[in-house]
Amino acid sequence: MIPRTLFSPDHEAFRDTVRRFIAEHVVPHHADWERAGQVPRQLWLEAGRLGLLCCNVPEAYGGMGGDFLHSTILVEEMARVGATGPTFYLHSDIIAPYLVDFGSEEQKRKWLPKMASGEVVAALGMSEPSGGSDVQAMRTQALRDGDDYVINGQKVFITNGHSADLLLLACKTDPKARAKGVSLIIVETDRPGFTRGRKLEKIGCKAQDTSELFFSDLRVPATNVLGAEGSGFAQLMTQLAQERLIQAIRGISSAEAALQWTLEYVAGRKMFGQTLGDFQNTRFKLAELHAELLAQRVFVDRCIELHLQGRFDPVDAAAAKLVATELQGRVMDQCLQFFGGWGYMWEYPIARAFADARMGRVGGGAVEVMKQIIGNSLLPKARREA
Repeated sequence: MIPRTLFSPDHEAFRDTVRRFIAEHVVPHHADWERAGQVPRQLWLEAGRLGLLCCNVPEAYGGMGGDFLHSTILVEEMARVGATGPTFYLHSDIIAPYLVDFGSEEQKRKWLPKMASGEVVAALGMSEPSGGSDVQAMRTQALRDGDDYVINGQKVFITNGHSADLLLLACKTDPKARAKGVSLIIVETDRPGFTRGRKLEKIGCKAQDTSELFFSDLRVPATNVLGAEGSGFAQLMTQLAQERLIQAIRGISSAEAALQWTLEYVAGRKMFGQTLGDFQNTRFKLAELHAELLAQRVFVDRCIELHLQGRFDPVDAAAAKLVATELQGRVMDQCLQFFGGWGYMWEYPIARAFADARMGRVGGGAVEVMKQIIGNSLLPKARREA
């Protein structure tokens, strides 16, 4: 294997802490959480106690003042054991950065320490029944009424939606405008007018609580707007590269784990007087997957380096998410095939990983949207060179 050079000894010590946490608090209970459709609040509190939430948040606001590599380690180690239930990455690395970068001092001090401790669980309200990728066309409205905004509308596919105490809600504050009409508003879920719908039953990632959310004349003070009114779309665009990089990290890490499970299985599976791993087809197929994963791992690690340097752009993020999640799907499909009928049984990790992987090609922007982003960046260059 090509050695990885991203992580310092301090990062690897943090990885040891994460692995112990997962082994003790996640792996033994994950199957129960899948049946319940939700992880318990106690898990968030325990993660907060160990400093595993909001790793990148400055110490002044309750975080550990770490860097994106700490977040990377959490994502990788959860993926290594197939633990899709604890959505710490969404809470810590997608929602918290909006507050850090755009929140007022009052908003930061009110919410970030509680998010870091696990007392408050956060969710991001973007997708709607009419569509998810076209953020500018959303229909949920927050209209100004004196010192308040009155919110009406509906969101769907909201991860952490059933357990969230805090929503970062994308709304139209100017229904006539597109991008410039979008604002991000902090919504406390104990306010009158907020209703949680059912927990949605998914084909994978079953331990994640994913819900419909409804807003009926819900009032929040105007001070709950994140940054300036109408700046929500621009704010969302600044964070998408990191979100898509996280999807790429999850994709490659889970695929590496699936390949390892498969290697162990075929080495011991007896068939026709030899092991399944002795067949040339098995060796060739697994060799191909290993080589592809090795190349993809080097690419993703380079993307992480660029992100740490502030040089990772949205087009590269789209490319990373596209190829990592597509490869993830191919690896899961081929690895499951080697398990035969057992691979179709939910008790086997490869079966759950196969179902969970399908979300990667949709979450954080569908692969078709990634292709559109990449294509738009290439075509102007092609015209100039023609």
